[in-house]
Amino acid sequence: MKTKLIAPSLLSADFGNLQRDIEMLNSSQADWLHVDVMDGRFVPNISFGFPVMKTIQQHAKKFVDVHLMIVEPEKYVEEFISHGADLVSVHYEACTHLHRTVNHIQSLGAKAGVVLNPSTPVLMLEDIIADVDLVLLMSVNPGFGGQKFIDNTYKKIAETKDLIVSNNSTALIQIDGGVNIDNAAKLFDAGADVLVAGNAVFSADSPEKMIELLKV
Repeated sequence: MKTKLIAPSLLSADFGNLQRDIEMLNSSQADWLHVDVMDGRFVPNISFGFPVMKTIQQHAKKFVDVHLMIVEPEKYVEEFISHGADLVSVHYEACTHLHRTVNHIQSLGAKAGVVLNPSTPVLMLEDIIADVDLVLLMSVNPGFGGQKFIDNTYKKIAETKDLIVSNNSTALIQIDGGVNIDNAAKLFDAGADVLVAGNAVFSADSPEKMIELLKV
């Protein structure tokens, strides 16, 4: 996979015009479409499930990146993949049998990612880093959009990059939370490969132009 990717989060899209917003992203310089799934248990919010995934599947022409902020994600990965997920990321904190779940996702033909909350040390990935396709570092506490970026994320990017290199892993590093025009270039320079941007994109006067600016 190439790096320096922008993945707009559909959590910030206009749900009354979801098809319109997806088609806008299809024609933009966005690389992936990021889908945040919340269950109200692992995180204190509820987002969307399979009916919305079906709409995304019908209209998306780009790589669909699904982030499961749910308990027992292993119960649902197969259905998300059948609904168009090209990559499924599960939380280290929510997945009891992480290695098994990662292997299961990959056996179904999708890429597998593992997610760390802001307070979870990168070293917890030492025994799985060689097996995953992506590490998602949460740069806010998961559950809500529009939160302030946590500066310790830069340190975790460096630690993740060191872990990837020392284990000959090909995993990409993704950052989710508080990404905007002020920190995007710095995050890429620090070693991030994929940036998730929700409010920064969809609250802009021109989402397409904002995506271009984030990629610079």
